[in-house]
Amino acid sequence: MRPRRVLVTGVARPLGAQAATALAADPDIESVVGVDTVTPDADLGRTRFVRADIRHPLIAKVISTAEIDTVLHLNVIATPLGAGGRTAMKEINVIGTMQLLAACQKARSVSKLVVKSTTSIYGSSARDPALFAEDTEPRSLPTAGYAKDAVEVEGYVRGFSRRRPDIAVTVLRFTNVLGPQSDSPLARYLDLPVVPTVLGFDPRIQLLHSDDALAVLLRAARGSHAGTFNVAGEGVLLLSQAIRRAGRANLPVPFPAIGMLGGVARRLRLVDFSAEQLDLLAHGRAVDTERLVSVFGYRPRYSTVETFDNFVQHRDLRFTLDHELVSRVEHGLTGSLRRRWLMGSS
Repeated sequence: MRPRRVLVTGVARPLGAQAATALAADPDIESVVGVDTVTPDADLGRTRFVRADIRHPLIAKVISTAEIDTVLHLNVIATPLGAGGRTAMKEINVIGTMQLLAACQKARSVSKLVVKSTTSIYGSSARDPALFAEDTEPRSLPTAGYAKDAVEVEGYVRGFSRRRPDIAVTVLRFTNVLGPQSDSPLARYLDLPVVPTVLGFDPRIQLLHSDDALAVLLRAARGSHAGTFNVAGEGVLLLSQAIRRAGRANLPVPFPAIGMLGGVARRLRLVDFSAEQLDLLAHGRAVDTERLVSVFGYRPRYSTVETFDNFVQHRDLRFTLDHELVSRVEHGLTGSLRRRWLMGSS
């Protein structure tokens, strides 16, 4: 069943804005409603923007009043800084999803739900398989951050699907998305003048081009593709290869210190790397996308390597050493090490 009236959450963020704009440009779609807590900077075309917080029951009124039949839930946030802190991030991700699902459950007009999830739910450890399929159990469930939120979100979505089997539910587990306008933790990480890596580790990373991410969302909204799908570009890239291709210098750091360095980077607002993202820098992760191609019917246009090279080209990355920034990082790390030493000796 093709959508007629669509709701898109998270339209103040680039991917949500792009999805809403593309759907609004489709003449077969009667109306598109975009919701977020802040007004989008982008022009959303004929999308009707509603300032609403999905954590509050008001979202049920928005869905019922507009007689929404298709919901794209893209308002799952990966970084605490972008949400106003870890507590706010968890409330938006988990409580917000619960309220949205409750609203969809009550609305008889809703027939399709598309949820943006993440491959972070598989975790990152030394015992991981070469590739995670959609039904592969993680060696250890994530215990904090965005990955833990995603596990809870998917759990609530499965419960919703059992209560409303008449609604086609599609869960899209995106890997790291990169594109010309990306402002993700990975993009900021590679913008650092000196890129810290975990000493003795060279993890595999998988990427998804932002154009492919948008295409998959639109296909899910317009078609009938119930189920869970890993979404990633073909192939993998070693972190050392990515750093070289970006023209950056790397700084190997012992594993016990990488968490401290991540804390310094967050305090300096250089990059917002959470615990599970730091684990990714050590162990990496790769997923099997066979179901995406054979069942969902989409093969990403860009491979992982092509996605990264396109990102580097558009960002005009080249080796530049910002001495002031390096000095700030050094002072921050030195201060943290000194405080830890003093605490240990007292």
